[in-house]
Amino acid sequence: MREVETDRPDGPVQGGVASAHADESDRTDAEPTAHDGGGSPLAFQGPAEPPVALKAGVRIAVVLCLATALTHVLLVFLQVAPPNPLSRQYSRQVNAWVFPLFEQNWRLFAPDPESVNRQISARTMHAAPNGTTQVSGWFDLTAVDTAAVKHDPFPSHTAQNMLRRAWNSYLTTHGSDDHSRSQRALMIQQYLRNIAADRVAAHRHGAFESIQLRVIILPIAGPPAAGGPGPGAAPRPAGTRYLPWWKVARHATG
Repeated sequence: MREVETDRPDGPVQGGVASAHADESDRTDAEPTAHDGGGSPLAFQGPAEPPVALKAGVRIAVVLCLATALTHVLLVFLQVAPPNPLSRQYSRQVNAWVFPLFEQNWRLFAPDPESVNRQISARTMHAAPNGTTQVSGWFDLTAVDTAAVKHDPFPSHTAQNMLRRAWNSYLTTHGSDDHSRSQRALMIQQYLRNIAADRVAAHRHGAFESIQLRVIILPIAGPPAAGGPGPGAAPRPAGTRYLPWWKVARHATG
């Protein structure tokens, strides 16, 4: 009877065990296996993907942003471009989008410095319950903007330009007779009126239903001449303009 050889390193049993251990070692090094509490192996899971609804929402938001940006660029281009059939055909839609918040001009490339200073003031009128009319004193709107800009290294666009640009647009669309002859002129008049009413309501107490603007034109003082007034002397007004009384939504402040 032959004895089974078990001491030989290259025997069939020893070789099979070594091969099994090698395969298990390679598999362990290559792919880590997770186990649950009972010791059973679990399948390896990668990072969870975002929900389908979330990805669809992101795509829709990106498309809407791109469409809005392209539409804005197209409308602004039509507004600043030379007159053409397309801009004339859609002038009402273009003006409704651009004015007054996105108005464009070329003063950056062709500066047109101011030759006078304008002091814009406002006063309000309130009808009392007993039928009497109360008119307030003048409130200097320009002084409020100047105080907000002075000594501020980063003044806001609102304090620097809103009131001034609104008045310049009013001059362009109305001339000297204060009559709104176009839809844009009426829009600019309402825009100027609302700016004045909101600023008066923010700085004064009381209610009012009408407002009036006064514009005092002050020439910009040049360098002092020999024997003339010094640079601190106030220039004499070159003219004063009173705008009509405008009805506004009732403003009541505490």
